[in-house]
Amino acid sequence: MGLSEEELLAAAEELLAEEPQLPSPAERARLREAAGITQTRLAAALKTTTQTIKNWENGRSEPRSPRLEAYQRILSGWAVKHPAHGTPIAAPTPAPTPQSQLPPPQTPLPQMPPPLSGPVAPDPQAEPLMPKPAPAAASTPQHQPVSEPSARRLTPPRLPVGEKTAPAVLDPRFPGGPLAVLDGDGTAYGVGGIVLECPATTIVELVEWTLARSGIGAAKLHRYGTDSDPLIVLTAAAAAKFGLPERLEDRRGLRLPQDHPVVKQVMKAKWQLTQRGFGPWPRIYRKARGRDRQCVQLAILPWDALDSRSWPGVDEAEMAPADIARVLGVYAQRVITPRGSTAVSGLELMTALRPPTKPVREEESGDWTRGHHAGSLGTDPLPPAPPEARPEHPVVVRTGWTGGFVNEEAYQWIRDIDLLTGEEAALPYAVGLDLNTAFLASTARLMVGLSEPDHFTRPKFYPKVTGSWLVDLSHIDLDPRLPSPFTPTGRRPTGPAWYQTHTVAYAQELGYNVDILEAYLRRETGAYLDPWHDRLKTAYARTLADLGVTPDLTDAAFLAAMEVHKQVDPAMAAVLAAIKATVKGGIGKLFEGPQGTGYKDGEEWPAMKRPTWAPWIRNAIISKTRVNMHRKLANMAKFTGMYPLAVLSDCVVYPAASASPLDFLPYAESGKPIPGAFRLGPTPGRAKLEGVQPMTWAVDLMEQGYNPARHIKGDGHDAVMDEGE
Repeated sequence: MGLSEEELLAAAEELLAEEPQLPSPAERARLREAAGITQTRLAAALKTTTQTIKNWENGRSEPRSPRLEAYQRILSGWAVKHPAHGTPIAAPTPAPTPQSQLPPPQTPLPQMPPPLSGPVAPDPQAEPLMPKPAPAAASTPQHQPVSEPSARRLTPPRLPVGEKTAPAVLDPRFPGGPLAVLDGDGTAYGVGGIVLECPATTIVELVEWTLARSGIGAAKLHRYGTDSDPLIVLTAAAAAKFGLPERLEDRRGLRLPQDHPVVKQVMKAKWQLTQRGFGPWPRIYRKARGRDRQCVQLAILPWDALDSRSWPGVDEAEMAPADIARVLGVYAQRVITPRGSTAVSGLELMTALRPPTKPVREEESGDWTRGHHAGSLGTDPLPPAPPEARPEHPVVVRTGWTGGFVNEEAYQWIRDIDLLTGEEAALPYAVGLDLNTAFLASTARLMVGLSEPDHFTRPKFYPKVTGSWLVDLSHIDLDPRLPSPFTPTGRRPTGPAWYQTHTVAYAQELGYNVDILEAYLRRETGAYLDPWHDRLKTAYARTLADLGVTPDLTDAAFLAAMEVHKQVDPAMAAVLAAIKATVKGGIGKLFEGPQGTGYKDGEEWPAMKRPTWAPWIRNAIISKTRVNMHRKLANMAKFTGMYPLAVLSDCVVYPAASASPLDFLPYAESGKPIPGAFRLGPTPGRAKLEGVQPMTWAVDLMEQGYNPARHIKGDGHDAVMDEGE
């Protein structure tokens, strides 16, 4: 039986993508020699080894991204100058020109029709509405799209001193950019100053305009993935215009009732809603036509679609719609088009970068079908091992499991007040250091399980095998002035317990014997989160650079820049906060529990039915993060003789004679930081100053059983009241 048009076209795209992208190995060598460049010099330019260049030129290996694109560009340039028999190889396709740099059109661009009077099916042949060039100011009508919105509607971007942000490069298939913020007067603000006119007066008309005329959307992040659905963000005025209430009455379900006029309107027009219903992030769709998805994502600002904890200051009270579009647009281009909360977006990003399937040709029939994409989690959820599950999980309830659970969580530790010396108590300051996106740093090159677990009894421990191990580490006696690396509380284990591989490997690294009693191990493993790490790390670094915090700063300049970075550009500061929330929220979603008061133990819940419900991956991330923290704490004690007062996740508080970490962090005589301990810097895993308080303040909290690391960033007056929030 044949496949659908969508699958056949995807298969065709697969074959096209596999066409040779480079000239033959012999031609590569000829071009380099014709240009007078040595293999060593080419290797230095591409940041690789001379042997690698030799392998490329004799056909033993092929380059991969990002070196592939750079190598192709070099060869194309040489081919133009040194053609073989006068025929140069084809140059790579140039990057799309930003809209702001396109030449004036020679023919009039399509104009918007008058407002629709009722639901109209989208015309698949209609041209997308391109951003219109700005005419003379005197002749600009009220809603005429211009290259920059008027000053009353758009606050000019605030850029770091001496920095220039290049205009966004848009995919030519999506000239409207990835998203737009729609105001009540029909003005839709996109990225890079794009402004569109939206004539829709109903939600159905809005969906059809978005798909047929707006040109909004974004390209897929992986060759086997799908393009991102367009996102339309509704302001309060726009929501009211479409008949949506000012707030949701259902505060538990957070959705409109099925009999609401807007929901009935959507259903009558043969559109569908996902299981989330019509809530703050409704997704409205129809069955795809061929390769083209018919789906629009909405975000409704008055319904708190943008949580203030993840998007600080991104609301209508503080930002104009065009500024909100700028914030969300930068996030969409650097991370992913938002599809819900930052936690949801973090999870969606994992799947977008590691699609579960790819086109596969069957040998017998020759037909193309969907097959498993190696390195992904697949399309069906994998079962957890009993100790990796929650007590309410069906596998635990069904089997009557009583063997305990993996408890890999972040540190929440306070040093015993009796272990505080008089010299430490007499120091004037308590200084907090925080690791930048510590959990993200731990996902780099992290091997995780990608298959079902197998049970073993009394196996030998292998530090490169990922899984969950039952072992007794209570015999390990470490310095009590440091937290134990084996428990979230930092207290010494009291008997056998389940641990993730990194925790057990660290015990072995410390020189102790590990006698495994049981284990649940996964035979298929892979660095599933590597592309997720790389994309978020790049987004984090670029956004910090927009705020004036760059890797080339000295430690003193870094501390100074971090003190003011949020004031440099509040919009980019909001993007930075959203990126950090995406990391933590995405990891948290890997172990999401049941929601609602009606849930009963043993029942399945929606989250556990996702392929990305993978608690063993979360265990690996947190285990590696906690071990890394303990390693730095131990090295700090070794290099400086300093011991922490408290640790909370990725924040540590030290007693210090100075309020500046420059005065107590370990540096070599050359002035360079000593590897292994805490180091200042903007990259993930490096440290920054979290806060400074009087030492008496910290001691007082410790005596009351409160964690100074939780409150070191505040003013110190409301620490007790805030505990646990």
